[in-house]
Amino acid sequence: MGIKSAFYLLLLAAIWGSSFLFMRVSAPVFGPVWMIALRIGFAALFLGVVAYSFKKHLYLAKHWRHYCILGLLSAALPFLCYGFAAGDLTASLMSIINATTPVFGTVISAIYFKQKLARETILGLLLGIIGVSVIVGFDAELFKTDAWVSVLIVLGAPICYGLASTFTQVSKGVEPLPNAYGTMLMGTLFLLPMLLFYRPLAEPTIEISLAVILLGVVCTGVAYLIFFKLLNEIGTSSTLTVTFLVPVFGVMWGVLFLDESVGWHTLVGTLLVIAGTVKTTGFSFKKAAS
Repeated sequence: MGIKSAFYLLLLAAIWGSSFLFMRVSAPVFGPVWMIALRIGFAALFLGVVAYSFKKHLYLAKHWRHYCILGLLSAALPFLCYGFAAGDLTASLMSIINATTPVFGTVISAIYFKQKLARETILGLLLGIIGVSVIVGFDAELFKTDAWVSVLIVLGAPICYGLASTFTQVSKGVEPLPNAYGTMLMGTLFLLPMLLFYRPLAEPTIEISLAVILLGVVCTGVAYLIFFKLLNEIGTSSTLTVTFLVPVFGVMWGVLFLDESVGWHTLVGTLLVIAGTVKTTGFSFKKAAS
């Protein structure tokens, strides 16, 4: 992996890690539904402009089912999970739980394709479960309220991502940029009816409005472009290292800007989750660096 690719990888991890910070500060103002609808909507607008500039077509008549499924599993549902949990959980905790995505993806794929889970995969799954349990179980604040319910809700996000990754293995033939644009466009359409039943919780300030715009344009639109760029340049294995870097930045941004505390259980749990992800996916840092 060259210096330029390593830079883009760190940039992507920093951007995705900041998304939990922006959701944490904007959810109490916009509410989960409006915040996520705006996030996906701004991402769709940005990616639409980029797709138009590069003359990339959606071919909706041919791929609309594909876009609908990914719009639901890769955008609307997982983002809503984070949106509803952001009022109770720290940015640090959400970013760490997000790191379990490859674990769920590997297990769901194995179940769908009827593949026997290897011992390493089962061990990784157990480590991931233990890691989340350590983080949650030793956080006394979660059990003083009903915040532990939000942990169950936010776990729905990596499960959705796991389902989406399995779907993309059997549904191919769509270029990366139209795929991202079509996904966000359909995700926006799914959420529009929900706006009729929800209202923003407070009057947004300029700072909060800017946070939502950055959440959509940068943390979603730009991040997708960097992600697909890395996939093309360094391959899936090396790009996967972003999974281990996102919680590092997620925790760092939470501590720096939201004064979130990081206890021993958070550090130990994070290491267990990352170790579980490495075991489950069979990832090799040596191969990724080459």
